[in-house]
Amino acid sequence: MKLPVLSGNVKVLAICLGLALGMVGMGYAAVPLYDLFCRVTGYGGTTQTAQYDPDQILDRTVRVRFDASRARGFPWEFEPLQRDMTVQVGETALAFYRVTNPTDRPVTGIATYNVTPFKMGPYFAKLECFCFTEQTLGPGESMEMPVVFFIDPLMDEERRMDDVQTVTLSYTFFEASDSRARNLAGRAPGNTGR
Repeated sequence: MKLPVLSGNVKVLAICLGLALGMVGMGYAAVPLYDLFCRVTGYGGTTQTAQYDPDQILDRTVRVRFDASRARGFPWEFEPLQRDMTVQVGETALAFYRVTNPTDRPVTGIATYNVTPFKMGPYFAKLECFCFTEQTLGPGESMEMPVVFFIDPLMDEERRMDDVQTVTLSYTFFEASDSRARNLAGRAPGNTGR
């Protein structure tokens, strides 16, 4: 049996379709791959995993500022409930952010974060965080989300960290658009995700 020979136009179409599907697949994989890259390298002020020792609280204090932003077109209202706080290095601290869905439909969002100055990334440790976790809010629903963190006392051993007196923790929310997020958004209003 002889297989049909594809014409030049069909080959070009097949290549274009393959590239388009590959680009869509990479778009869906971008957030988890970027998260992995940032966690491994500390790029862009991404915090690292640290060992928490509650007995190692230093006299040194750091002012932590909280920032909230949204991706263009993302409908939620998003704000920190406190603008800043002063914490001792090594002390566990708790901060809250609030999100509100002002639309008439369920919306699923996901947040990314960074820390500035970027050199503080390895020393800003989050023990509990809503980042990279899909959150679904029904129409008109609000939710307060906690962030539990501490400044790693190891920063005090680094001379390049001597000038750091203020740190900014920034979160950006954007709409989760994968099929799992669409399934969560289709659930009954009142679902707050995980």
